[in-house]
Amino acid sequence: MTAEAMETGPRAGSAADSAPQPSRGPAARADRRAGSTGAGDGPLRIALLTYKGNPFCGGQGVYVRHLSRELVRLGHQVEVIGSQPYPVLDEGEGLEGLTLTELPSLDLYRQPDPFRTPKRDEYRDWIDALEVGTMWTGGFPEPLTFSLRARRHLRARRGEFDVVHDNQTLGYGLLGGAPALGAPLVTTIHHPITVDRQLELDAAANWRRRASVRRWYAFTRMQKRVARRLPSVLTVSGTSQQEIVDHLGVRGDRIHVVHIGADTDLFSPDPSVAEVPGRIVTTSSADVPLKGLVYLIEALAKLRTENPAAHLVVVGKRAEDGPVAQAIERYGLEGAVEFVKGISDAELVDVVRSAQVACVPSLYEGFSLPAAEAMATGTPLVATTGGAIPEVAGADGETCLAVPPGDAGALATALARLLGDPELRLRLGSAGRERVLRHFTWAQAARGTAERYREAIAESASAGLSHSTAGGPNGSPGQLLQAAPETPTTPTPDRESRATC
Repeated sequence: MTAEAMETGPRAGSAADSAPQPSRGPAARADRRAGSTGAGDGPLRIALLTYKGNPFCGGQGVYVRHLSRELVRLGHQVEVIGSQPYPVLDEGEGLEGLTLTELPSLDLYRQPDPFRTPKRDEYRDWIDALEVGTMWTGGFPEPLTFSLRARRHLRARRGEFDVVHDNQTLGYGLLGGAPALGAPLVTTIHHPITVDRQLELDAAANWRRRASVRRWYAFTRMQKRVARRLPSVLTVSGTSQQEIVDHLGVRGDRIHVVHIGADTDLFSPDPSVAEVPGRIVTTSSADVPLKGLVYLIEALAKLRTENPAAHLVVVGKRAEDGPVAQAIERYGLEGAVEFVKGISDAELVDVVRSAQVACVPSLYEGFSLPAAEAMATGTPLVATTGGAIPEVAGADGETCLAVPPGDAGALATALARLLGDPELRLRLGSAGRERVLRHFTWAQAARGTAERYREAIAESASAGLSHSTAGGPNGSPGQLLQAAPETPTTPTPDRESRATC
């Protein structure tokens, strides 16, 4: 059931004060019977927010799905509150404490009509008007508008949660802490989106493209302001921790590293899946500079001059135009590069298992789930040293082959070395899985995250914050929205892949 469907009271004209009724799910019913659990050793009632929950594209949906499952397995109750594309949560015995509340946006970037203009009867309140207006002027509204809807929803359900966990929304609506949201706030920042912004600016071909990139990423100014005022930030790697300090200005003592990981039961070796000679697999969520896919295409072209069997399977959507499509055409690789999307988890694992080599060619990653997942299957890895990838992949020659980011020649050399050496593939694959089992599992991530929840609850209590106090010290959403506007520009077609991912 959607949060909007549970609303009572007038919509137009007083939307900021109207709110959904409490969730009817089993977790909420148990909560109301049990009362507040506080910061002791008992189970916690967790509201996990995600403004995008697609579990098949990008890392945020994967994070929500696996973390929520493991938190429930620890005995906690988790209600995921998300917008389109809605998260897909695990079900089954022992997961009765895991529920989903849909907090719908206008879904302006849905397929097959991204950047659509809603019909008149779709508008519900001023937040919807703000969402459309921002899209019309070339901006990306979802972090802000989701945060405002989440604030309204949480205030209406004051006392139902012990902690609110935001998954990198970083919107103005989430300021104010426990008095504004009804519970202490913990926020995960996977990595600063300002890194993505700078890489796209560096790759922009002309001033129009640069202006368009700046407008699209205008929401990062809000995220900087919000991040600096957060009392408790989680991140997934030491590299991301330093980037958050450098790019967002967050104090280091407020940032806590909790590594995420792979589903090591699902991503596991299976000798019955035959290796395909010459197969290389990579995951790329979109045709953007950050992922470095164009360098892997160039490396493949070099590699095939000596190894004609070498070919690439890309888990992700194929861009019909742009640098990657142009590189495939330029090097005559149409038959050597395959894109797969919309596959099941089991199919994804078998694709990775079937490869002789997995590759992460990214220029930067805040963690790199694809690296951890490939290593968990025992597939040997070639990875760049961009961002936090070395924290996951380990040392060159021990658990992977490491190359500099943006170096197609080095990629080609490393891939050729692994494809030509079965013993090295076996050694690196085995060592890679052992590394993941030791350091990067979702069960470990859930335990570390729950510890931070309890610390945040205790810190909030010691600061004298009451879950029943109305309002907040940081102003109303309307006051928070008073930020300097940027020059509007027209959206460019290549934004579709980012918006729908």
